[in-house]
Amino acid sequence: MLGLLVLMDMQREVRPRRRSSLLGILSCVMIGVACQSDHSPVARGATGVEPAPSKRLAAATDTNQALRFHQAPKPLARNAVCSDWATFLGPTHNAKSPETKLLKHWPESGPSLVWERRVGSGYAAPAVAGGRLVYYHRVGDEARLDCLEPETGALIWTASHPCSYRDRYEFSNGPRARPVIDGDRIYTVDPEGKLHCWNLATGDIVWKNDTKRVFNVRANFFGVGSTPLVMGDLLIMNVGGQGGPCVVAFNKRNGEVVWRAGDLWGDSYASPIPAVIHGEPRLFVFAGGASEPPTGGLLSIDPRTGNIDGRFPFRAKRYESVSASSPVVLNDQVLITSAYRTGSALLNLSSSGSLELAWKSQGLGAEFATPIFHDGYLYGFDGGSKAKASLVCLNPQTGKRLWQAQPSWEETVIRHGKKQSMSFGIYRGSLLYADGHLLCLSEMGHLLWLDLSPEGYKEISRARLFTADESFTMPVLSRGLLYVTQNKKDMLTGDPPRLLCYDLRGRD
Repeated sequence: MLGLLVLMDMQREVRPRRRSSLLGILSCVMIGVACQSDHSPVARGATGVEPAPSKRLAAATDTNQALRFHQAPKPLARNAVCSDWATFLGPTHNAKSPETKLLKHWPESGPSLVWERRVGSGYAAPAVAGGRLVYYHRVGDEARLDCLEPETGALIWTASHPCSYRDRYEFSNGPRARPVIDGDRIYTVDPEGKLHCWNLATGDIVWKNDTKRVFNVRANFFGVGSTPLVMGDLLIMNVGGQGGPCVVAFNKRNGEVVWRAGDLWGDSYASPIPAVIHGEPRLFVFAGGASEPPTGGLLSIDPRTGNIDGRFPFRAKRYESVSASSPVVLNDQVLITSAYRTGSALLNLSSSGSLELAWKSQGLGAEFATPIFHDGYLYGFDGGSKAKASLVCLNPQTGKRLWQAQPSWEETVIRHGKKQSMSFGIYRGSLLYADGHLLCLSEMGHLLWLDLSPEGYKEISRARLFTADESFTMPVLSRGLLYVTQNKKDMLTGDPPRLLCYDLRGRD
């Protein structure tokens, strides 16, 4: 494949084509709320760009066949803290949940399964907020958005739009980017770059934008996979148009373009991350996709204007590679990391938004899972293949790797009607911090509670939820319930791809 020659003049000053004075631009960090404080979404009148009716399906055509309800979850523990999980990486945009009083120990069979639902193809996790769960997946030649009751899995409404994406590497043809819930709206992006705004109460499309066509986006390696970000009145997306814009901010209510930024780097699979640094709102976009020579890196953007205040080139030299691990904010510093012998870089952020290298390290090169910054240390998965992937701890002061582990074990399973011993490991898993420990979903479908410290790795609990490859999707935790996506057919039981809800509610 021939790549597109990308402009390499890194000194060029890039300014937005439109400026906007925005009030209340940022509410970056959402604090865990009391479990009793949920409110139902309120349907509002909507006008927008390219309004179009969605294809609605009656609930009765889907619910009875797709859903299997097992048992009601336990009541929430007294004074338990819980939260919504409305967007990628959760309420604090760093895969750290404020939830407490969670179940840490379970029988060999694992935590109780509340419900399971057969789903189509894709890698997108659900979003949960306002007493609703939305799940975006591919069924036939349509991208389908299901709105469910979180505790029962019952279908409230379902809507869809055409999708013809075909993955060139024979991975899933379904969505990669997660849906985002914001008030009474839902935002989705399909693998072809079709951006939709939906009404949460009804499933109607409010506005839409074909970003691939409108912004002249070249097809990336594995389709569009960056989840857009809501900041105040803006919906921000790393669109990666050829020759610009790299980043676009839309008015989230009507879809109009507020500002455009960047013309050097394309779209990646990392999602934009908000922060407040030196008392000012800041937006970080780790950009760079299919380009030859391969280019990309971190952009430091003022979200009020779209001004690019800092840029740091950082990209694997391998052409067929992805930047998929999102930036991690460490106080007034930000970490970026990538696999394929790229490693990590820690950057200092000045009060003006400019970026300066603190260190580079080969101690951590994450392929897609975003590392966790916990108690002053970084934890993540290093490596771009099962054979080489490992769990590591990094000292953020120096970039030095403190330890490396490849957790693995043997299990007896029933395969082809016979008992067999199989080897399993975490491999390229995903991490989620909650209630003092780290919850891990392995690449093959094991769920683990881990105690990670600078001294090493300790397993608290482990269970095999299913045996299916490509379990790349980080689980979602909301109100003591854990939502896990099984992206492939279970190789032992034959179960098709499913969305599963597990009860992690602890006792008083």
